[in-house]
Amino acid sequence: MTSDYHYPPRLIAMLEAIWGEGFLSPGGPEEVARILAGQDITGAAVLDIGCGAGGIDIALVARHGAGHVTGIDVEDPVLVRARVLVATGGFGAQIGLAKVAPGPLPCPPTTFDVVFTKDSIVHIPDKHTLMAEVFRVLKPGGRFIASDWLVSTDVISPLMAAYIAAEGLDFGMATPKRYLEAMAASGFIDGRTLSRNLWYRERAREELARLQGEVGRAAAEEVGQDFVDQNTGIWQNMISVLDTGEHCPTHLFARKPV
Repeated sequence: MTSDYHYPPRLIAMLEAIWGEGFLSPGGPEEVARILAGQDITGAAVLDIGCGAGGIDIALVARHGAGHVTGIDVEDPVLVRARVLVATGGFGAQIGLAKVAPGPLPCPPTTFDVVFTKDSIVHIPDKHTLMAEVFRVLKPGGRFIASDWLVSTDVISPLMAAYIAAEGLDFGMATPKRYLEAMAASGFIDGRTLSRNLWYRERAREELARLQGEVGRAAAEEVGQDFVDQNTGIWQNMISVLDTGEHCPTHLFARKPV
């Protein structure tokens, strides 16, 4: 493995220390459950775009009864970690993991009952093409159920620019309006969004306190104090734009007509 990955093993270890085994975004299995509130996926064929380290896929099967989850990602290190967790948990028959190239989804039309994604499509700037691909691979009546990191305005502030620069990731953040427009243009109905800004304002402060305390000290033994300090700075930058409301984690929902 090279150091060119956005999520190298050291960052995966750091994020799991903050967010839990197999999770590279906030809230763990509890936030997955909140995204799925009122959504029955029992027995469903699910595509998880940006499966990361596998914790989400395991939760979809073990806690929510998905029939089969196909998890796809573009980076080897996260898939290596996901495969370990899936195998260790005995979920190999219910979860398939695959590396894909950026671009069109490598799936036939009308394959899935649900397309799920959590805080991963922030890395895909073209939301219209993304939603058209999601629409294509869903069966009639299929559902798009997601969470992503959004912005409240199309023109970002210097504070947001500083936060994105600190992250060092290829964020392609969009507004709720742009997501809803992309859903409608692709043919989806019942598109809606639900802001999670207030929840994450509080949660991010808890995470920062843990980084500055026992969790950070334990993580430093594995990833180095310099890396913990770097991530502490990222969290401080992130909290500033959560407080202004410009950074707004959001749940996203839409349905393909029957």
